[in-house]
Amino acid sequence: MANSKPRIWELDALRGVCILCVIVVHFLFDLSFFGGLDLTLPAWYVFLQEYGGAIFVVLSGVCVTLGSKSVRRGLIVFACGMLITAVTYGMYRLGMSGADVVVKFGVLHLLGVCMLVYPAFKKLPPAALALLGLAIAITGYAIRGVVVPQHWLFPLGLTYEGFTSSDYFPLFPQLGYFLIGAAIGKTAYREKKTLLPGSFQKTPVARFFCWCGRQSLFIYLLHQPIVYGLLELVLLLRG
Repeated sequence: MANSKPRIWELDALRGVCILCVIVVHFLFDLSFFGGLDLTLPAWYVFLQEYGGAIFVVLSGVCVTLGSKSVRRGLIVFACGMLITAVTYGMYRLGMSGADVVVKFGVLHLLGVCMLVYPAFKKLPPAALALLGLAIAITGYAIRGVVVPQHWLFPLGLTYEGFTSSDYFPLFPQLGYFLIGAAIGKTAYREKKTLLPGSFQKTPVARFFCWCGRQSLFIYLLHQPIVYGLLELVLLLRG
């Protein structure tokens, strides 16, 4: 049997760092939202909350250029996003939380759609991908806050009156970041080889982050119920 293609370790490691940052952000959010704590959030938290998601989307765009099953992967990721929507909607209907906890178009919905549509763009040269991505990103910022009567346009970034979503990653500007990442991937990783060869990738620290990166989807799906459950337990013990 032929050996499987070696993974690019630095991309796995960076994805692992990103998913761990997501856990930290969600934990602090849960402390404030569910725990009722008035937290003074540090500057690094604000940075991660504002730009951490965009970094993850760009990285996903880089990675999509390295495989050949983006449609299959996209269907799986989008289905996981719909699972999160169903669970959070169930929490709302059961009276466990308010309507603002429902995830209507979160990061998994976004990444799933981006992977599904990527074959339509994959033959474009990197420069064209980057320019298209930049145009989509700029358009996204231009329409931010625009309210329209049509409820079905919110995945694009056009929200309706009273729209809420605890995790919201609209296609404008996020698809732009994804395509910019794809342009980077087609340029920097056109040989599909690591840019950082050496022994550091074999260290325990690097291997840990790589493992987290390879399991990022499962970690994302499981971390929030675990964090929420632990928080409820702590609050219960505190009486």
